[in-house]
Amino acid sequence: MEKMISEDIQKQLVEVFEGLNEPVSVLFFGSRLRACEYCEHTLQLLNEVVSLSDKISLETFDIDQVPEAAERYQVKYVPGIVIAVKKDGVTQDSGVRFAGIPAGHEFSSLINALLLVSKQDSGLSEETRKFLAALEDPIHLQVFVTTSCPYCPQAVTLAHQMALENSNIQAEMIEAVEFAELSNSFGVSGVPHTIINQGKGEVVGAVPETMLVDELKRAMKLD
Repeated sequence: MEKMISEDIQKQLVEVFEGLNEPVSVLFFGSRLRACEYCEHTLQLLNEVVSLSDKISLETFDIDQVPEAAERYQVKYVPGIVIAVKKDGVTQDSGVRFAGIPAGHEFSSLINALLLVSKQDSGLSEETRKFLAALEDPIHLQVFVTTSCPYCPQAVTLAHQMALENSNIQAEMIEAVEFAELSNSFGVSGVPHTIINQGKGEVVGAVPETMLVDELKRAMKLD
């Protein structure tokens, strides 16, 4: 099969991955039973990325054959991706998720996620970090995107940054076209569109962290 990542991009990524700190484990969830148009291409893309650094490893799971792994990481959709950090040989969940192929503009979201999880530093403001650290209830951020949207990676990365700050936060990129039924259920008509806790709150567009924090407060009735 033809390579998905060009030689020029591969060379750039080798340099980028020199900035990795902690080892990262990429967990791929696919299915042989379900209709999964992009599973094969997603797995190929991940294999190509992982081959570019010895600090990135790949584990593959069939969501139906290994349901306990899917349940552990709360993966419901295929192709599904979890980016986890490995410390002392132990895989630790960082709350960073992808549902759908991270291709097109979303390829940068995948690379950013690897760097974020490896460095274990969200880069968010101190005020935002303190707010997120104090949250005790589970938060699920679903960022609906399309691979052709140039503004979507900003929204995805912001959600992933927030997930790093609190183990109660799970942040998931969702490719809106692949999961059209899910998109429609939340009334997603434009992207990026971030859904908080199954519709308790929402933000449309690539907004700054302060705006997402304000909507989190409103959704959780913390104002």
